[in-house]
Amino acid sequence: MVDRDAVAHLLRRATFGPTAAEVDAAERDGVAATLDRLLSPTGRDAGAAATPVPRLGADPFAALDKKPSREQRQQAQRERAEQARRLADWWLDRMVAADHQLPEKLVFFWHGHWATSVRKVKSAQLMLGQLDTFRAHGRGGFEALVRAMVRDPALILWLDGQKNTRAAPNENLARELMELFTLGIGNYTEADVKAGARALTGWQVDRNAAKARFVPRRHDSGEKTILGQTAAFDADSYARLLAGRPEAGAFVAARLWFRFASRDTAPPQSLAATGDTTGTLRAIFTAPAFAQTRNQLVKQPVEWIVGAMRQLGIRPGRLAEKERKELSNRLAGMDQVPLRPPSVGGWPAGESWLTTSSLQARMRLATLLAGAAAPTVVQGLSAAPSAGRPDALARLLVVDRWTARTRTALTALAEDPERLLAAGLISPEYTVC
Repeated sequence: MVDRDAVAHLLRRATFGPTAAEVDAAERDGVAATLDRLLSPTGRDAGAAATPVPRLGADPFAALDKKPSREQRQQAQRERAEQARRLADWWLDRMVAADHQLPEKLVFFWHGHWATSVRKVKSAQLMLGQLDTFRAHGRGGFEALVRAMVRDPALILWLDGQKNTRAAPNENLARELMELFTLGIGNYTEADVKAGARALTGWQVDRNAAKARFVPRRHDSGEKTILGQTAAFDADSYARLLAGRPEAGAFVAARLWFRFASRDTAPPQSLAATGDTTGTLRAIFTAPAFAQTRNQLVKQPVEWIVGAMRQLGIRPGRLAEKERKELSNRLAGMDQVPLRPPSVGGWPAGESWLTTSSLQARMRLATLLAGAAAPTVVQGLSAAPSAGRPDALARLLVVDRWTARTRTALTALAEDPERLLAAGLISPEYTVC
């Protein structure tokens, strides 16, 4: 007999937000088969295919004359902003539509890990390229991902890598590469940072081609000593060195645990990093301690809104233009917009999302979502007897059970399905999973 609560817990963590039908299917198939399907989906992702990548066009600045006027520059800036908005809207729609939810959620995880903002990069084309890199390498070996990221043009621009030359090494990328992306604080020295910066010299970004290219004359080809090893390190060998360190495996495994399992409890000692993201996630989801992590994660705003839209039958890409803009504005009011992390450290986590201002923004957005819910969702709630509507809502939103206090509040709204939906979306039981 499969424990429905157990498969619901797995699906809440491994997807943006499961539907009741998905929980039903997982309950029939069992935990093991469900986990296999999540980690290694087969077949075509019809939902993702139904959200084709937008045609962004070229960088608007590429068409400007050598000495553009102020008005021409401002127009190009507006066009760049519009391209970034279209890309963010598309990605949000894909998150909702994707049938292969765990791979899509991993892309969002890596976006927060290698936090890069379009506000400084100023190129939707380069940000799309970075998302493609996460899709290509984010589920496999960590070394391949690190090697791809040290030559990722968006990351290079974000951390001033294009300024890093043999004559004037810039340490920003090397420092964050070790501190935030691979090893963690305390596992390297300042000398390692300086030598790492030398290893990364020579990479430049060609905005018109939307690619990074290597310029040998700008590269320091001399020997460097990094983490106790001496060689003529370049970007590839430096990335290989970092990814192969045991500290990197432990650091990334901990980041995955904190995002997919719990921020309240440390990763279990039995959790061994595999060097492979899919393998590490399997170890997390099958660890005995994972079952004890319920109600220990606060949903990030993007996770919250994407899960809600999946459950309410809302496709953001099919909303009217006015509703899409309002949706985007409300999400910005919750301080989390895709492609715009606030710093290289990424977005905050945990109780940082439970402030008074964020609750007010969540309430406004919940009202918007409830009003846009698919007619079948509202009809389904209305079809249940008034006394049973809180339970029908719990099934819809995949909430295991309401506290007595929440149930009382929901019962008072049972006659108004839209208000009932909105109240369920902002409930503690839904916000904390």
